[in-house]
Amino acid sequence: MPRPEPTAPRPRARIHRRGLLAAAAALPAAALLPGCSDDDRRRTGGRITLRFQSLAWQQDSVTANRQLVAEWNRKHPDVQVRYVQGAWPTVHDQLLTSFEGGEAPDIIHDASDDLADFAYGGDLADLTALLPPRLKRDIPQQSWQTGTFDGRVYGIPFLQEPRVLIANRTILKRSGARIPTPEHPWTWEEFEETAKRLTRGGTYGVAWPLKEPVSATLNLALSTGSQVFHRHRDGKVEVRFDAVDQVVPRTIHDQLNVDRTASRTTLGMGGSDTLPGFFAGRYAMVPLGFSYRQQIAQQAPKGFDWTVLPAPQGTGLDQGVSPQTLSVAADCPHKEEAMAFIDFFLRPPNMVRLALGDWMLPTGQEALKDPALRVARYDWAAGTALAGSLRSAPAQSVRGYPEWKDKIATPGLQEYYSGAIDLDSLRKRLVRDGNLVLARYQR
Repeated sequence: MPRPEPTAPRPRARIHRRGLLAAAAALPAAALLPGCSDDDRRRTGGRITLRFQSLAWQQDSVTANRQLVAEWNRKHPDVQVRYVQGAWPTVHDQLLTSFEGGEAPDIIHDASDDLADFAYGGDLADLTALLPPRLKRDIPQQSWQTGTFDGRVYGIPFLQEPRVLIANRTILKRSGARIPTPEHPWTWEEFEETAKRLTRGGTYGVAWPLKEPVSATLNLALSTGSQVFHRHRDGKVEVRFDAVDQVVPRTIHDQLNVDRTASRTTLGMGGSDTLPGFFAGRYAMVPLGFSYRQQIAQQAPKGFDWTVLPAPQGTGLDQGVSPQTLSVAADCPHKEEAMAFIDFFLRPPNMVRLALGDWMLPTGQEALKDPALRVARYDWAAGTALAGSLRSAPAQSVRGYPEWKDKIATPGLQEYYSGAIDLDSLRKRLVRDGNLVLARYQR
């Protein structure tokens, strides 16, 4: 299932170690009594204990994670792994604090779009030389790019999901529209025309849940050749918003404000918020992450007929993703043992278990071949057919992206989609104001 959205913007400033030391100096002496050193705490009686912080949050996924940890511990009495439960909405702030305080987990579950500051800041271990050959071969290069910064691997991508169109099959068939397939998807123009055909009798052709509009817009725009962020030879990044970058946002804007084929009431919604209206027939299609199928399968009324369609195609079918990742803390004293656990955790059969638990796709090629992920039920096969088109999200390695997203792109896109500003005003904000933000991170 999709990870829960953070409840508040991430802070931009790092906590300084000297501030923590100053705070510690103010504590009562009893609070500062010496305890075990970091290495002593993790090695007891010759046995190594590694802390693995997992962000699995719904039952099937948590069960799969805990079972794999238990299996490892039974087979490796000298290297034990302790499961630590984390949470998606707070993980960035929690990791900031734990890195600065020297208390970070040894093995860290996160998402690739959250790694840049930690990788560049020296908080994560460079895993390049530690990667087992099997794992390097099994995960394709386009996936490795999502966890690679300055040519070094800091995060191992293992679960990912394409954005898809989830459609009411009954309404779609009634319209007589062509049903797209991964081999023959709709173009963005066909998608617009189909939305018009589906909009009738109190039903909108599409619902765009755009509470968090930036990643949806940028990742889908990859299909039109969009980049937005352009890296120069000196390593500095420039924001541009050219014609290819404008196709997808203009399509969404026109559906909302010109054609009236998209419901304006969903603009402030998250994906889950649109499902009651989808089940009630108010929207014929909803663009969502592939893992939302779990909620639909569990919550849809009896007899509700739905299907998964590929996202529209521009010059290609590519789209950006930010996979879930596993990293090792730079301060971990037992990096080889941590990597051995990760190698076990991501063996093909185990990766399949994790993917089924999260209703997502594994990055590993061997796991993707598993028949359990290629069945027609719940349209698993429709998702696996799209795995080869998934690419690193455009902003993956851009320092300052979180601030650009929160302060510039999110309000700009929200105003554009609502009709409050035009496309030229949006372009000026994203480019002019955006480059001022990024410049502070590139001095």
